[in-house]
Amino acid sequence: MSRVAKMPIALPKGVEISIAAGAITVKGPKGTLSQASIAGVNVILENGELAISPVNNDSDALAGTMRALLANMVHGVSSGFERKLELVGVGYRATMQGKDLGLALGFSHPIVFKVPDGVSVETPTQTEVLVKGSDKQLVGQVAAKIRAFRKPEPYKGKGVRYAGEKINMKEAKKA
Repeated sequence: MSRVAKMPIALPKGVEISIAAGAITVKGPKGTLSQASIAGVNVILENGELAISPVNNDSDALAGTMRALLANMVHGVSSGFERKLELVGVGYRATMQGKDLGLALGFSHPIVFKVPDGVSVETPTQTEVLVKGSDKQLVGQVAAKIRAFRKPEPYKGKGVRYAGEKINMKEAKKA
């Protein structure tokens, strides 16, 4: 059996889970998430913990995947996920325009990014963007879309980068 799937998932206070025939739903203070159940994997709720086990030896990897997905859902509805982006460059700035994110990234036009439902975007300073939400995949996808508008370039390091991301800088041309 998968090492990941062997570990049970403890449910924090305020988190409820319902296991139906085709889907698993997790409710908590930050929202509600649901996941289609994977064939070949059993999910059992006992003593406030979720236990995942494969039906046969062929579905070991699927059991580990299901456990990771459920653990992310439980963490998301209880405390949420957050990705921080930094804007590096002269004149690069981000502002919230109602529900939309306005970005000035050195192009001749401003970029307006429509924030999808289930995710909130904040700009604590002009050069920082915080993406928050309960769905880990959606938070990561939104952060990646914002980063894709102007990826960090390797010569000066200008662009949108994740907080703490290290950019391998290239040496300039020699005359």
